[in-house]
Amino acid sequence: MRMRSAGRVAAIALVAGLFLLLVVHMATAQRGAAVAAAVAAGKQPVAPDFALGRIGHSGTLKLSSLRGRVVVLNFWASWCRACKDEARTIEAAAERWRGRGVVFVGVDSQDFTSDARAFTRRFGLTYTSVHDGPGSVMTRYGVTGMPETWTVNRAGRLVDHIAGVTDGPRLDSAIERARRA
Repeated sequence: MRMRSAGRVAAIALVAGLFLLLVVHMATAQRGAAVAAAVAAGKQPVAPDFALGRIGHSGTLKLSSLRGRVVVLNFWASWCRACKDEARTIEAAAERWRGRGVVFVGVDSQDFTSDARAFTRRFGLTYTSVHDGPGSVMTRYGVTGMPETWTVNRAGRLVDHIAGVTDGPRLDSAIERARRA
């Protein structure tokens, strides 16, 4: 009899824990959607901070450590066909803006680290890429598909959002807006 009661208590605790995780995930997703909506409305919300492990290098990158520079955040995954189409465009822009106060950060989400490393080697990505395995950072930004690119001004505020594959002129325009903001 005690075993059945203990089993029931454990099952109830498991269901309650899963429910709590669902509530937290939904609240985070709503905040992310609000961030995307604010930028679309011309507002400049503070970019959600994160600290993620670097791909192919040791250590972590904390977004707030880049304050004072314009930052381009490109969310991608190795399995994403559109991300493969866009990879050379992002790398070319990173080369073009290198040394001009603009930092590019690739955020690999919902992916395996080994696949992400292979992707960065295959496309010759020279800018820093970080690993957001479960996609928790992507959720905080309201990313709904990949690739997506966000531009952060020197004060750490989001000034532009590009959903889908971008091209050089569109990306350059977003960077210029961030430099002026």
